[in-house]
Amino acid sequence: MQAPSDSCTTILVGKNATYDGSTMMARTEDAPSGHFFEKRHVVVKPSEQPKHYKAVSSKFEIDLPDNPLQYTSMPMVRNNKIGTYGEAGINIKNVAVSATETISSNAMVLGADPLVDNGLGEEDILTIVLPYINSAKEGVLRLGELLEKHGTYEMNGVGFQDENEVWWLETIGGHHFIAKRVPDDEYVVGPNQQGIQFFDFVDAFGEKKNHICSKDMIEFITKNHLDLTFKKAEDLTKETKFDVRAALGSHSDFDRVYNTPRAWFMHKYLAPKKYKWEGPNADFTPESDDIPWSLQPDHKITVEDIKYLMSSYYQGTKFNPYGKHGDLSFAGKYRPIGVNRNDFVTLTQIRPYVPDEIKSLEWIAVGSCAFNVFLPQYSRVDDSPKYLKDVTTEVSTETFYWQNRLIGALADPHYSEAMVWIDRYQNKMAAKGHELMNKYDKKFLEEKDKKMLETANEEICQLFKKETTDVLGKVLHTASLKMKNAYSRSDA
Repeated sequence: MQAPSDSCTTILVGKNATYDGSTMMARTEDAPSGHFFEKRHVVVKPSEQPKHYKAVSSKFEIDLPDNPLQYTSMPMVRNNKIGTYGEAGINIKNVAVSATETISSNAMVLGADPLVDNGLGEEDILTIVLPYINSAKEGVLRLGELLEKHGTYEMNGVGFQDENEVWWLETIGGHHFIAKRVPDDEYVVGPNQQGIQFFDFVDAFGEKKNHICSKDMIEFITKNHLDLTFKKAEDLTKETKFDVRAALGSHSDFDRVYNTPRAWFMHKYLAPKKYKWEGPNADFTPESDDIPWSLQPDHKITVEDIKYLMSSYYQGTKFNPYGKHGDLSFAGKYRPIGVNRNDFVTLTQIRPYVPDEIKSLEWIAVGSCAFNVFLPQYSRVDDSPKYLKDVTTEVSTETFYWQNRLIGALADPHYSEAMVWIDRYQNKMAAKGHELMNKYDKKFLEEKDKKMLETANEEICQLFKKETTDVLGKVLHTASLKMKNAYSRSDA
């Protein structure tokens, strides 16, 4: 069974760039072409965390520390065959991990530090990191230490988040890594590429305030002639804006069709006034190798902004695969963010202005993001509702995952006719999501009852199930009317 690879899209948002001062982190998990993986939401209690961890897809295994923290996870339903792949979650210290974004590097890097067949990878990272960290920065340090010791069999980017900071770590070859803190007033986009641009080695080997890397990173770069600029090797120790993407990343034709267009679209939406994104004199095009890693948005970013981007398929551009007007030769040219094989997307939101018990929210969407909605959940609970956790490999209309898979498959071939129902559903549930969280936040602040949070999560799921069932019926009806064998007596 093939596991997720060469997929996923990430957005990270600093606390001063969001509408409410929270930190935000979101990523789609996308299955490989031709595959669809069922996902469920679970709470992993300390007693359920393994003492000795052994991977399924590789020979990696490790003894884990005592006293793990409770955390949430989005594992595979078929995890006994391909591994857990927890992907995204929040622990009870209100620290989140998103693992992973598959990234690319160049041949010189991989030749200097080859990948390790029995190292750790996407399957493992959430499980062996999230239960043992008390801050985003601790997550960087723990994963960095594990990478240096055990190595990895794949190139990955990993997000870490607490209420104050968001960090992004990228693996470099088999044993190296770099990590950078997202500026508080900026956002970061990640489209399956080595993304970090300018790195401060003075900070990384000094205070480590905003930059962290492998202990021998400068030696690694100089020894293997990875710096392609004309500066002297010894100058790297004083370098505060070293372009690591240019030195360590990839710039292939594949990148320009599959990866960079997604970064272009996200920036075009969030920072349309910062640069010229379209036209003959554009600063950046969908195929530019130097699209910025981070920017300050033109407006503070909302949950809906992130959902729109995670669902996007180049709407409003000539690259829209559903386009019906103009020059259609460009339609479908680039890989969208909202694709058929989205397994799920989780937005982890950590809010500084409420008590610890309700500080962390998970906004969960499953199936193809172009047709689904965010369902909000409190993360600091002891169990997840059946609607989210009782997913099986058998098709059913009883779970959020399968309902949304069915909606997407039915709506896509009848896009023009079905989108009226999808649009109403998405707008209605976006508003309901905020309404319900406002309601239960207020109730918790009044009652201080932790048990209420599971009740709230269950009530939210029941409402979403009702509305999702309703839109599934409407899309099914629309698709049925458009069947190729449709015929009535009036057609005779």
